[in-house]
Amino acid sequence: MCRALLAVVSLLAALAAPVQASSGDSPRTTGQPRVAASAWYVVGEDGAVLAQRNARAARAIASITKLMTAIVVIEQAQLSDVVRVSPRAAGVRESTVYLRSGEELTVADLLRGMLIRSANDAAEALALHVGGGSTSRFVGFMNAKARELGLVDTSFENPHGLDAAGHVSSARDTTLLVRYALGIPFIRDALGRTSVSLPGGRRFPTTDDLLESWPALVAGKTGHTRAAGWSQAAAAEAGGVTVYGTVLGSDSRSARNDGLRRLLAYGLTRYRRIEAIDSNRVYAEVDTGYGQSSVRLVAPHTIVRPIRIGTPLVERVVAPASVALPVRKGQRLGRVEVYDGNRLVASANLVAAASVAEPGVLGKARWYATRTLGNLWEIVT
Repeated sequence: MCRALLAVVSLLAALAAPVQASSGDSPRTTGQPRVAASAWYVVGEDGAVLAQRNARAARAIASITKLMTAIVVIEQAQLSDVVRVSPRAAGVRESTVYLRSGEELTVADLLRGMLIRSANDAAEALALHVGGGSTSRFVGFMNAKARELGLVDTSFENPHGLDAAGHVSSARDTTLLVRYALGIPFIRDALGRTSVSLPGGRRFPTTDDLLESWPALVAGKTGHTRAAGWSQAAAAEAGGVTVYGTVLGSDSRSARNDGLRRLLAYGLTRYRRIEAIDSNRVYAEVDTGYGQSSVRLVAPHTIVRPIRIGTPLVERVVAPASVALPVRKGQRLGRVEVYDGNRLVASANLVAAASVAEPGVLGKARWYATRTLGNLWEIVT
């Protein structure tokens, strides 16, 4: 079938209705948000950088480190594996779930304790288990994964994030890290919980204050040490739009919470949901033979996508110049694709909106006769 490019048109994302972020106060829709932190960074699902400050500066990241610890553990161990807690792991202090030397817990329990309660002793126990008794070997796995993920500003020295020389990352890298981590179902589920229960009747609340106070928050990982200040990397979602961001080095827990909420809420306002493909629209009309009506091509379903405000989109419609009869309703005859630069935003097959029958012998004969008479008349006149 001979095909022809029928249309290339530009669309404007800003024409769509706005997305509303669920926050206590409406963030400004112009300019950068006010964030009380040493560094921050926020990106959309499409990878567009929406706001940043000192995004590549090397900084301590405290327990945000545990995102990478969880990633490596899930890749190299089974959630049902049983871990015997060593005296070394039980001796790690600051934020803990009070592990006892010699007790046994599953990898899943330790991961939840590490992610939800930010337990350093759980992180150490997991690192020793996966590292075959060596945290140095485990940290090597962490750094190898960081290179694989393109975390160019990141270097790990331990599995828990306690301050150590050379243990650094950046707001950019931690945002990429939390986005990758939340793509892992176990991590996303754990960080979305407000508490964790461990064997022995131990129950601990999450360290993430925004999880209950701000409905738009999907999940995130907090961190706090003397060198790191109050920090967090997280994702927020509203109206089908998701953004990812990090604040590093706030002076207080409340300043971190307020700064992260402002940053992510601002990111959500940068997008609009548009009907990238509209099932109610006729994308092309294709000729048929024997004088029959043309075939209208439509998309079977409407596809809605979040698009950054002001992003020009290009729509490409490919369909045949003509089609042989008969045509049945729903028959695939073309395709529509919508692009943001080189990025494919949405695509769909184009199908016949209605059936067009092939005429019988008499109908074809009548059409040929009419066409012949018409041609003769043109010659005579």
